[in-house]
This record gives sequence, C-alpha cells and structure tokens, in this order.
Amino acid sequence: MTIYVGNLSFDAEVEDLKHLFQEYGSVSKCSLPLDRDTGRKRGFAFVDMSSAQEETKAIDDLQGVEWMGRSIRVNKAEPRGGGGGGGGGQRW
Repeated sequence: MTIYVGNLSFDAEVEDLKHLFQEYGSVSKCSLPLDRDTGRKRGFAFVDMSSAQEETKAIDDLQGVEWMGRSIRVNKAEPRGGGGGGGGGQRW
C-alpha cells in the first residue's frame, strides 16, 4: 500500500512524514526522492502503510491539509508510465 504525498515543504524529513502517518497505522517504509543532479529534495514522498484501511484513512484525512506551511496532496501512488517524462530531444 503506497501513498504519494506531493507539494511537500523542502524542510520535511523522513522522520516528520513517519510521525504524521503513524497516526493512521503502521508505516513500513517512507522515502523522499532526491534530484539526481542537485541532490535536493524534489518536494514529494512515498509512504507505505501496512493495510489498505490505514492507507485509505490517511488519504481521506490528510488530502489538502496544511502541513509545514504547505497544502499537501495525498493520494494512492500510481505505477509509473512507460514514457519516462520528457521530450526525448537533446539536452542543452
């Protein structure tokens, strides 16, 4: 059960997210992806919950909530599409 959390504050840390989501159940994994080039946080995270019920409750309660000064987006993570994102042209 993986949840996508978007529009995060760049000050958010993994422990902050775990603390927020543990109110809804057991957090088995939490990750804050970093930009490959800069090493900076990208403003979103993935949180794995132990059950579908916990996941649904967290999504329902946290969607659009202001957290750390930002209105966060919380929804079920979707598998990545095949295209890879980007025009495929030359990088300048």
